[in-house]
Amino acid sequence: MRTVNVKKVETKREMDDFVAFPSRLYETCPYYVPDLETDIRETFDPKKNAGLDFSDIQPFIAYDENGTTVGRITGIINHHANEKWHTKNVRFGLIEFIDDRQVSAALLKAVEEWGKERGMESIQGPMGIFDFDKEGMLVEDFDQLGSMITIYNYPYYPQHLEALGYEKEVDWVQIRIDVPKEIPEKYARVARLSQEMFGLQVKKLTTEDVEKRGYGKKVFDLLNQAYAPLFGYTELSDRQIELYVKRYVPLLDWDMVPVIENEQHEVIGVAITMGSLSNALREAKGKFLPFGWFYLLRALKWKKEEKAELFLIAVRPDYQGLGVNALFFNDLIPVYNRNHFKWAETGPQLEDNVKELSQWKPLHPTFTKRRRCYKKKIE
Repeated sequence: MRTVNVKKVETKREMDDFVAFPSRLYETCPYYVPDLETDIRETFDPKKNAGLDFSDIQPFIAYDENGTTVGRITGIINHHANEKWHTKNVRFGLIEFIDDRQVSAALLKAVEEWGKERGMESIQGPMGIFDFDKEGMLVEDFDQLGSMITIYNYPYYPQHLEALGYEKEVDWVQIRIDVPKEIPEKYARVARLSQEMFGLQVKKLTTEDVEKRGYGKKVFDLLNQAYAPLFGYTELSDRQIELYVKRYVPLLDWDMVPVIENEQHEVIGVAITMGSLSNALREAKGKFLPFGWFYLLRALKWKKEEKAELFLIAVRPDYQGLGVNALFFNDLIPVYNRNHFKWAETGPQLEDNVKELSQWKPLHPTFTKRRRCYKKKIE
């Protein structure tokens, strides 16, 4: 029988082991897309992660009797989320483990106990601090390449969770579409009507718009409005917005980020999309240096993949149902064709968000990569 020792990550060596473990676990897996190691380390840095202004976080590392890393996990208490949703949840995230139920049980038990000590009554996950962090354990379609914004895990992961008494809380699905050569007539017609009847227009941002005219904050303020009712969402703080703008805006190709404005020049919709970086991140092996930057830059600027990532679409609540989504597709389909993208995949979408899922129907979508948030009462 294996001896499992789960420790709070407190030393540099333990953090190095925490960060490096997935690279060894998925070394031979052709579907796994690694995180950048710098992003994982910054998760625990209050200067780099504004979510820690209102959250507690504790990483744990598991070793066997030989001192070999066999698993990791992070405990998270998002106090804003618990206040908003009237819950006492501790979240688990960044969970990875070998196929040994002693290991998975010990890791989850460590988070349960850590949460219980702090007055929490339930545990849920995998989730991050914020809704834009990776969330949801993959429960189907393990033989498809992951993405930079989603979790990949082996098929035994959900089997372990269910054996430990964890139950489904919500599921997300992703949508895959083949990029049509022509804009479907329904989208073209609805886009014309929304422009004529409601005065809506597509705006393509510039770096100057973001840096000098405040459009970065306008877009994130819109996300706060649009996503406020969704499962687990907590509104971004001003400091979070500032850090997100600095970190992610330089990666974007503005031609692939249509923003919708009304006649008063208010931002009422945004679609954030880009070419896939999955293979570039695999080539970089999670490291920006010494050569990871080259693979990422090449994918962004010169050698784009055939796949586009539809990270998110957001529409201000009072404009939902007024043809805004048709404006997005009317704009993006020609852009995707110019960039030679053959297909596109969305980020995870809640399976019960019927309004969101139904907008894809004219593009004959395929539903794929189901992910699950599990929950359990802490005993």
